[in-house]
Amino acid sequence: MLFTRDLRVRDNPALTAACEAGHVVPVFVLDEAILGGPFAAPNRVRFLLDCLADLRTSLRDLGGDLLVPRGDTVSEIARLAETTHAGSLFIADERSAYAARRLAGLRRLGLDVSVHPGVTVVPPGDLTPANGDHYRVFTPYWRAWEAARWRPAAAAPEEVRLPSGVAPGPLPRLAELTSGPLSPDLPPGGERKGRERLAAWLREDAAAYDDVHDDLAADRTSRLSPYLKFGCVSPRELAVTGPDAFRRQLAWRDFHHQVAAAFPALPRDDYRPKGSRWKTDPDAYAAWRDGATGVPIVDAGMRQLHREGFMHNRARLITASFLTRDLGIDWRDGLRHFGDWLVDGDIADNAGNWQWVAGTGNSTRPDRVMNPLRQATRFDPRGDYVRKYVPELAGIEGSRVHRPWTLPPSRRPDYPEPVLLPD
Repeated sequence: MLFTRDLRVRDNPALTAACEAGHVVPVFVLDEAILGGPFAAPNRVRFLLDCLADLRTSLRDLGGDLLVPRGDTVSEIARLAETTHAGSLFIADERSAYAARRLAGLRRLGLDVSVHPGVTVVPPGDLTPANGDHYRVFTPYWRAWEAARWRPAAAAPEEVRLPSGVAPGPLPRLAELTSGPLSPDLPPGGERKGRERLAAWLREDAAAYDDVHDDLAADRTSRLSPYLKFGCVSPRELAVTGPDAFRRQLAWRDFHHQVAAAFPALPRDDYRPKGSRWKTDPDAYAAWRDGATGVPIVDAGMRQLHREGFMHNRARLITASFLTRDLGIDWRDGLRHFGDWLVDGDIADNAGNWQWVAGTGNSTRPDRVMNPLRQATRFDPRGDYVRKYVPELAGIEGSRVHRPWTLPPSRRPDYPEPVLLPD
């Protein structure tokens, strides 16, 4: 059983099928192709190690264990299949370019490869329009997604029968896998923590989600995105239990996955080329990256990213629009920086949203610009979100915190002048 982005025992169709088939060797490969590239962001690696430790505990509770070798996935699976005399392989269905190459390599090993759903609510490719291979606009996809018949939930296995003689070995330490700064307020990873977060959100905030999920200061979003990214919670379970407005967000996630499956270059190339001429402005980019643009709502979002490895979804839209629309800097530069810090950094979702904001993706209004001051007034009217993440402005009362450059010189805080003054 090769775990990938399904690090859970509940509602995991691949794991359930593997356990029904007989003895199981559960394995997660720390692939050098990922650890050696830009995807090995310290925040995500630390969260991943939490997930693996939690998964190992859950499997041990069921009588099994988890092997975590390091190397090339195909080579490691070939080695394990030979030493354990395995004849079949169970894996979750994933459609990224990397996952497609991995699956092709695994199928060449001569094993009976069984692919199961579980990474998305509706697998990419299951829903297609009459005139194409994938949906290019969200609204018709949303209608088809709503009408689709979803798979039944998979029962959690009662037992995981590990073959004798399998030595799992210790889990690696963070310093062995990556280096670089960590966000100080990262959430803990793992299925148990994900289910605790899900239960708390359903109990306290889910009913009001439609009214409060855009309120920056309220901070009442689900905070489940890292657990979805690593499959600690089942997206299908969330779609069944969450409110309608939240289910729409899950549909957006599935939408971006089916776009990326059809257009694997989504993280690199414009989905809908506009002939954009992006600016090269290292100073403006550095100010944006460091949360020092002098535009408080933008800086608050960027500083939340660095502090928590997370950013409120509304702030993601505002900061991305400011970089691409106001500063005119390439969306790929923003995507890379988000990828360096976001615990929930999902390639399809991240690239799809950046292109949507930049006007090169799936937006039906590609010329839309999100004015940061109007966004701040609407979604942080009292300035509480800004004051939380930009302490230099903590002493400014009310909505004036969004325009510190308008204060008399004697009252201005030690805070940068705007790199660009919003209209």
